[in-house]
Amino acid sequence: MTSDGGRADAPVTEQPLASDAAFLLARANARSLAVAHAALAEFDLRVRSYSVLALAVAEARLSQRHIAEYLRLDPSQVVALVDELQQRGAVAREPDPNDRRAKVVVATAAGRALHAKAERATNAAEREVLGVLDQDDQDRLRDLLYRLAFPD
Repeated sequence: MTSDGGRADAPVTEQPLASDAAFLLARANARSLAVAHAALAEFDLRVRSYSVLALAVAEARLSQRHIAEYLRLDPSQVVALVDELQQRGAVAREPDPNDRRAKVVVATAAGRALHAKAERATNAAEREVLGVLDQDDQDRLRDLLYRLAFPD
């Protein structure tokens, strides 16, 4: 017996944490990130830099501050990610037409091309991770995760 009531010889999936939602979310996230990082490696991207690039490709024209809020990252982390992508020629900072003090992050033509290739790789990685679920369960999982991620 372990100190938390689980049997020491029980399979890991039978340990008390195996029913803890926070643990399961963290473990699923870790697995998903590992597969996505492997898929993005050939493009010299990681999930966070890919996420910034994906937002820069979108038509929303988000500021670095808004990207940080959306990704739930410290603004200094986003600055470093944008700097890296800008050095690669994948994004540019442009004045925000609504606030000249702020900069929006936009993808360059090279960034859009990089994103298109990387997106195919991340889609394949997602299919690998979610492949244990049928399509209805995948759709339901996305819906539930969206509701947890954006409760307002």
